[in-house]
Amino acid sequence: MKLTSRLLKQIIEEEVAKFGDMESTEDRAEELDADELGSDKAHELSIDFMKALKIEETRLRRRLQKINEIKKTWTRG
Repeated sequence: MKLTSRLLKQIIEEEVAKFGDMESTEDRAEELDADELGSDKAHELSIDFMKALKIEETRLRRRLQKINEIKKTWTRG
């Protein structure tokens, strides 16, 4: 099977469709007043935000890995 530009485009579109809508981690940040910065709530929000960033990082790494695999296939063909 020869990898044509049309086939490559179709493969990429299928892979991108698998990712679904990407959520922005910026939307999860919550603003706090200065008097709340030392509270447990601030620490919980910081931990939650870091978890959200880690999830986003993992998702992006997987996406990059798939893109690199497709690029390798393209350069071999």
